[in-house]
Amino acid sequence: MATSSSIRIALGIEYDGSRFLGWQTQPGGGTVQDALEQALAAIAGEAIATTCAGRTDRGVHARAQVVHFDTAARRPDSAWVRGVNALLPEAVAVLWSRPVAVDFHARYGARSRTYRYVLLNRRVRPALAARYAGWHHAPLDAEAMQAAAARLIGEHDFSAFRAAECQAKSPVRTLHSISIEQRGERIDFVLRANAWLQHMVRNIVGALVHVGKGAEPPQWAGALLASRDRTRGAATFAAEGLYLEAVEYDARWEIPRLREELALPIES
Repeated sequence: MATSSSIRIALGIEYDGSRFLGWQTQPGGGTVQDALEQALAAIAGEAIATTCAGRTDRGVHARAQVVHFDTAARRPDSAWVRGVNALLPEAVAVLWSRPVAVDFHARYGARSRTYRYVLLNRRVRPALAARYAGWHHAPLDAEAMQAAAARLIGEHDFSAFRAAECQAKSPVRTLHSISIEQRGERIDFVLRANAWLQHMVRNIVGALVHVGKGAEPPQWAGALLASRDRTRGAATFAAEGLYLEAVEYDARWEIPRLREELALPIES
């Protein structure tokens, strides 16, 4: 919590989710938050508590996670980037740092969050990309999946796509867009929403793949959404292919946007 003597700092970070037990701190450690707060505390000379834009699960990666924290320490931006990176495990890195007003909030101030799910669609399982992509062995119909995805766009009750243990107070979310990009054996699902329920992205991808392999017609996705019944849905897809791709804020906060191309050790 900010005090009269503290300042608020925003960070952009990326991490390999396969090396951590998720974002959120745990008593035994091993999470991204644990590693980041320990490194920040060493630079600040005081305990640091961070808040992130999206609490990713175990195995989920981030290319553009946004974090804020309050501190009484005055340090140059280079200390919060290069200094902190020198103390972090190789699987997580601070990309940028900037001071922000004390009413900036990484989580509640986000206007949208974009996730990318990378899927290899080929007969044999991947080895090099095993930690960085999902996999489905049977051919998938991208046009059918896009037709199914169109039925999910808008503000809806997404109970049919939330985890049983999801603690969100409301299942209503606004799904702004879903695009399906196919390049050879690689299929990318890019989904943008105002906020997400637990496992919502992975459950949507599972439903789209179910349609893509011909198990159900595209209109089934709309019927599943209307049912609000998770037990009628497809299996939750693996975490390995999921990336927090972007977090959007009001322009007044001047939060940097990620502009690099996604590079993964997979065939295209």
